[in-house]
Amino acid sequence: MTCEVDEVFFADCAARSFFDQVANKWSVMILTLLTRKPTRFNEIKRRLEGITHKALTQALRRLERNGLVARNVLNTSPVAVEYSITELGRTLQVPFGAVYEWSIKHLHEIDQAQKAYDQQMPAEQ
Repeated sequence: MTCEVDEVFFADCAARSFFDQVANKWSVMILTLLTRKPTRFNEIKRRLEGITHKALTQALRRLERNGLVARNVLNTSPVAVEYSITELGRTLQVPFGAVYEWSIKHLHEIDQAQKAYDQQMPAEQ
């Protein structure tokens, strides 16, 4: 019997790499924030409660590397950097929006499932 595996599960699959680099909470939040207007680094950091300087820097670099965010150095004193979403990045608005809407619609069910799971855990330990 032959076992067929979808290539998305292969370690060297481009889609898997993309999911690892882009489909995470910070990247989704950054892209959502940038859909409104180009934004400076420190403003992004202020608006994303809980993100560290290092995590924001890494996320922005990954997004830029994947062509989803553009980095623009502003000729100001002191020099500032502004980030904007690219046309490719904008194509993610529909799927990310659908996931957001789904999560809002099912938030109560998710909360109930988490509580039920958490109540079972102590009995199994």
